[in-house]
Amino acid sequence: MDSTIDTRALIDPVDSEAMAKAPAYHRAPSARLFIGLIAGVVVVVVAGFVLLGTVSSASRGGSGPTPLLGIGLLAAAAVAVVAVLSWRTRRIKRFRLSQFAAANGMTYTADLSYPPFPGMIFGIGSSRQATDVLRGARPRPVEFGNYRYTVRHGKSSTTHHWGYVAVKLDVPLPNIVLDAIGNNGFGSNLPAAFQRAQRLSLEGDFDQHFTLYCPAGYERDALYLFTPDIMARFIDHAAELDVEIIDDWLFLYTKREVSTLDPDTWAWLFGIVDALTTKFDQWARWRDDRLQPQSTGASGHPSAPGTQADAPALGLIKPPPGVAPSGRRLRRSGTWIPVAFVVGTVIVWIVMRMN
Repeated sequence: MDSTIDTRALIDPVDSEAMAKAPAYHRAPSARLFIGLIAGVVVVVVAGFVLLGTVSSASRGGSGPTPLLGIGLLAAAAVAVVAVLSWRTRRIKRFRLSQFAAANGMTYTADLSYPPFPGMIFGIGSSRQATDVLRGARPRPVEFGNYRYTVRHGKSSTTHHWGYVAVKLDVPLPNIVLDAIGNNGFGSNLPAAFQRAQRLSLEGDFDQHFTLYCPAGYERDALYLFTPDIMARFIDHAAELDVEIIDDWLFLYTKREVSTLDPDTWAWLFGIVDALTTKFDQWARWRDDRLQPQSTGASGHPSAPGTQADAPALGLIKPPPGVAPSGRRLRRSGTWIPVAFVVGTVIVWIVMRMN
């Protein structure tokens, strides 16, 4: 991906005529719909306050309008103004991003429900929604988007927000996660926890920036993929981002918006993708030796590994692209933070009871 980008659509004055001709999701609803919406808000709010005012007035033995009626009108007007301003802001953002995408050879999608990615953030919760999705195709497919999902805890629920960059790889690779240390707080900010036995320490100061997890038995493969020059690229350009390699995708995760109107953010993201993808060609040569076809001897039966009969055959047969089952997914573990929270709550409750 060319790191030179055209950001004029993000900052130049909006062309109202062009926005009026844009796709339906940029256009304003009809004036009749807006009037109906505002009228509905006014009626509901005013009716509620009038009812409260009537009850309050009757309880005091009085009659006539109460101050609650005026408050109700002001509240209804405030709700209507906020709704209109919020809609207009969203409309302009969508238009700017669509124009920015077109100027840089990408496509724009406003909303995408349940994006079909294998990454860890995409298989959690309900109401999964990607918004402001920009896709490019050269030199390799890449997608930028904002993402949210909802996790329910009994009667309550929490909505989690992420920004992501998805880069298509040439071949499937082992499931590897780089947990960025710089963006962690009280423990990892990732939505999944991985067994500590899968942690791999790399040379240099890489461990000061990332905690690397790879499937057991794939340590040598991880070292092949993360050569010193690759590690330097991640440290220099992506140290603020969590990274996941899974199947034939590489994902960059952040808790901030990725698809934004900030030109500096886009320059940073394009620079990251450009810096990393220039090194991905060497990843395309990786093959999983566990998929090596088993050769047969002259008798037609499998030969024992390491025999002379095996050597010529194994030298000519190259494993197909792919990953053996043991390397396709990292083994997960339960996170200790919720447990610690529950234990702490119980201890506090016991102490308060004793006092």
